Amino acid sequence: MLPNRCRNLRVMVVDDHELVRFSLKSALQRHPQVDVVAVARNGQEGVEMVRQHRPDVVILDLQMPVMDGLSASTHIKSLYPQTQIVAYSSVRDPQIEVMIQTAKIDAFCDKEVPLEELITVVLQLGQRVELS
Repeated sequence: MLPNRCRNLRVMVVDDHELVRFSLKSALQRHPQVDVVAVARNGQEGVEMVRQHRPDVVILDLQMPVMDGLSASTHIKSLYPQTQIVAYSSVRDPQIEVMIQTAKIDAFCDKEVPLEELITVVLQLGQRVELS
Protein backbone atom coordinates (compact mmCIF):
# COMPACT_ATOMS: atom_id res chain seq x y z
CA MET A 1 0.00 0.00 0.00
CA LEU A 2 1.32 3.45 -0.87
CA PRO A 3 1.28 5.75 2.15
CA ASN A 4 -0.33 9.20 1.80
CA ARG A 5 0.18 9.60 -1.92
CA CYS A 6 -1.27 12.75 -3.44
CA ARG A 7 -1.65 11.06 -6.81
CA ASN A 8 -1.73 7.57 -8.17
CA LEU A 9 1.40 5.73 -9.18
CA ARG A 10 2.11 6.30 -12.88
CA VAL A 11 3.01 3.02 -14.58
CA MET A 12 4.04 2.17 -18.12
CA VAL A 13 4.21 -1.27 -19.77
CA VAL A 14 6.73 -2.06 -22.53
CA ASP A 15 6.43 -5.47 -24.20
CA ASP A 16 6.44 -6.65 -27.80
CA HIS A 17 3.58 -9.12 -27.23
CA GLU A 18 0.15 -7.52 -27.56
CA LEU A 19 -1.51 -10.00 -25.21
CA VAL A 20 1.04 -9.29 -22.47
CA ARG A 21 0.61 -5.51 -22.88
CA PHE A 22 -3.16 -5.79 -22.81
CA SER A 23 -3.22 -8.21 -19.85
CA LEU A 24 -0.85 -6.16 -17.72
CA LYS A 25 -2.59 -2.91 -18.54
CA SER A 26 -5.96 -4.44 -17.68
CA ALA A 27 -4.76 -5.91 -14.39
CA LEU A 28 -2.89 -2.78 -13.31
CA GLN A 29 -5.81 -0.48 -14.13
CA ARG A 30 -7.93 -2.41 -11.64
CA HIS A 31 -5.64 -1.37 -8.80
CA PRO A 32 -6.99 1.81 -7.16
CA GLN A 33 -3.56 3.39 -6.68
CA VAL A 34 -2.23 2.80 -10.19
CA ASP A 35 -2.68 4.74 -13.42
CA VAL A 36 -1.35 3.09 -16.57
CA VAL A 37 -0.12 6.13 -18.48
CA ALA A 38 1.27 4.39 -21.57
CA VAL A 39 2.09 1.12 -23.29
CA ALA A 40 4.84 0.55 -25.84
CA ARG A 41 5.77 -2.26 -28.26
CA ASN A 42 9.57 -2.06 -28.11
CA GLY A 43 12.40 -0.38 -26.26
CA GLN A 44 12.73 2.57 -28.63
CA GLU A 45 9.02 3.33 -28.41
CA GLY A 46 9.31 2.87 -24.64
CA VAL A 47 12.03 5.51 -24.34
CA GLU A 48 9.93 7.93 -26.41
CA MET A 49 6.85 7.25 -24.27
CA VAL A 50 8.85 7.80 -21.06
CA ARG A 51 9.80 11.24 -22.39
CA GLN A 52 6.14 12.03 -23.06
CA HIS A 53 4.46 10.51 -20.00
CA ARG A 54 7.15 10.48 -17.28
CA PRO A 55 5.98 7.31 -15.50
CA ASP A 56 7.10 6.50 -11.98
CA VAL A 57 7.54 2.80 -12.78
CA VAL A 58 8.21 1.03 -16.08
CA ILE A 59 7.55 -2.69 -16.55
CA LEU A 60 10.01 -3.57 -19.28
CA ASP A 61 10.41 -6.79 -21.26
CA LEU A 62 14.05 -7.68 -21.92
CA GLN A 63 13.77 -9.27 -25.36
CA MET A 64 12.11 -7.02 -27.93
CA PRO A 65 12.69 -5.92 -31.51
CA VAL A 66 14.12 -2.52 -32.47
CA MET A 67 15.66 -1.94 -29.00
CA ASP A 68 15.91 -4.54 -26.25
CA GLY A 69 14.92 -3.86 -22.65
CA LEU A 70 18.43 -3.63 -21.24
CA SER A 71 19.38 -0.93 -23.78
CA ALA A 72 16.09 0.86 -23.17
CA SER A 73 16.64 0.81 -19.40
CA THR A 74 20.02 2.50 -19.86
CA HIS A 75 18.44 5.25 -21.99
CA ILE A 76 15.53 5.73 -19.57
CA LYS A 77 17.80 5.96 -16.52
CA SER A 78 20.08 8.46 -18.28
CA LEU A 79 17.06 10.70 -18.93
CA TYR A 80 15.15 10.14 -15.68
CA PRO A 81 17.27 8.38 -13.04
CA GLN A 82 14.39 8.40 -10.54
CA THR A 83 12.19 6.27 -12.83
CA GLN A 84 11.96 2.78 -11.38
CA ILE A 85 12.31 -0.11 -13.83
CA VAL A 86 11.07 -3.67 -13.45
CA ALA A 87 12.67 -6.07 -15.92
CA TYR A 88 9.87 -8.50 -16.79
CA SER A 89 11.05 -11.50 -18.74
CA SER A 90 10.91 -15.23 -19.29
CA VAL A 91 14.56 -15.33 -20.35
CA ARG A 92 16.55 -18.02 -18.60
CA ASP A 93 19.89 -17.48 -20.36
CA PRO A 94 22.85 -17.32 -17.91
CA GLN A 95 24.34 -14.42 -19.93
CA ILE A 96 21.15 -12.42 -19.37
CA GLU A 97 21.46 -13.08 -15.63
CA VAL A 98 24.94 -11.50 -15.66
CA MET A 99 23.70 -8.52 -17.70
CA ILE A 100 20.78 -8.00 -15.30
CA GLN A 101 23.21 -7.64 -12.42
CA THR A 102 24.91 -4.70 -14.15
CA ALA A 103 21.86 -3.27 -15.91
CA LYS A 104 20.03 -0.11 -15.03
CA ILE A 105 17.03 -1.88 -13.52
CA ASP A 106 15.56 -1.75 -10.04
CA ALA A 107 13.84 -5.14 -9.88
CA PHE A 108 13.42 -8.32 -11.88
CA CYS A 109 10.24 -10.40 -12.22
CA ASP A 110 9.97 -13.62 -14.14
CA LYS A 111 6.92 -13.68 -16.42
CA GLU A 112 5.75 -16.77 -14.55
CA VAL A 113 5.40 -14.84 -11.29
CA PRO A 114 1.79 -14.44 -10.07
CA LEU A 115 0.29 -11.13 -11.15
CA GLU A 116 -0.29 -10.02 -7.55
CA GLU A 117 3.43 -10.44 -6.87
CA LEU A 118 4.31 -8.25 -9.86
CA ILE A 119 1.87 -5.59 -8.65
CA THR A 120 3.44 -5.75 -5.17
CA VAL A 121 6.89 -5.13 -6.72
CA VAL A 122 5.49 -2.19 -8.72
CA LEU A 123 3.95 -0.67 -5.58
CA GLN A 124 7.16 -1.13 -3.60
CA LEU A 125 9.13 0.63 -6.33
CA GLY A 126 6.51 3.36 -6.29
CA GLN A 127 7.32 3.98 -2.64
CA ARG A 128 10.96 4.60 -3.62
CA VAL A 129 9.82 7.28 -6.07
CA GLU A 130 7.77 8.94 -3.35
CA LEU A 131 10.75 9.00 -0.99
CA SER A 132 13.14 10.53 -3.53
